[in-house]
Amino acid sequence: TVIVTGGSVGIGRSIAQHLLERGDTVLNLSRRASDNNHENLVDVPIDLSDVDATKAAIAELAAEREITEVVHNAGVIRPALVEDVDLRDVGYLSRLHVHAAVALVQGVLPAMKRAGFGRIVIIGSRAMLGLETRTAYAATKAAQIGLVRTWALELGQHGITVNAIAPGAVVTDMFTDVVPEDSDKAQKIADSLPVRRLGRPEDVARASLFFMDPANGFVTGQTLFVCGGASLGSLAL
Repeated sequence: TVIVTGGSVGIGRSIAQHLLERGDTVLNLSRRASDNNHENLVDVPIDLSDVDATKAAIAELAAEREITEVVHNAGVIRPALVEDVDLRDVGYLSRLHVHAAVALVQGVLPAMKRAGFGRIVIIGSRAMLGLETRTAYAATKAAQIGLVRTWALELGQHGITVNAIAPGAVVTDMFTDVVPEDSDKAQKIADSLPVRRLGRPEDVARASLFFMDPANGFVTGQTLFVCGGASLGSLAL
């Protein structure tokens, strides 16, 4: 049984679908229900920025099921130049990206330790390296990497791996809310990447499956950039 947060749309939906095809039962913790009617997909309506509600939900789920894999994918951007950043947005993104991750992992750790096996994957962002208008988003996504590296050190002895994926420009609702898919700006972003295209949700889903594979227990504490090369930087000569 796998928890996927934000599994109703975009990257989360693709991850959930790939896991269902693998034969897993997927618990979709999301504010909205999925349009995926697969018999092994269970929608759990929740606002993950509400820490108390998140802790209560995960405690209930953990009491009913042996959950040994978690993908914390849910996230929002809240873009603003630094002079316009609302500190309430920083708090909201901290609760959603960081506090919820801690609550989820605390809730499922007993089952993982009993099984001697666990897979934790955090969906971060290439924006953690810095991106204009992303003060709150970049800061909280960078914080997630600190969680991943710390938990990898603490939990490896229990057969639990913890890794992160940092997507770049992936065409999802969250991306197109800021950059319309067919716009000149979207094409300019694609042209700036070494691979000359924007990412798709399934690019990230396949990377998630690698980290979650039981055979890949020797990889932990890592951040994989699935970004078309955007994390490399370049110097034109």
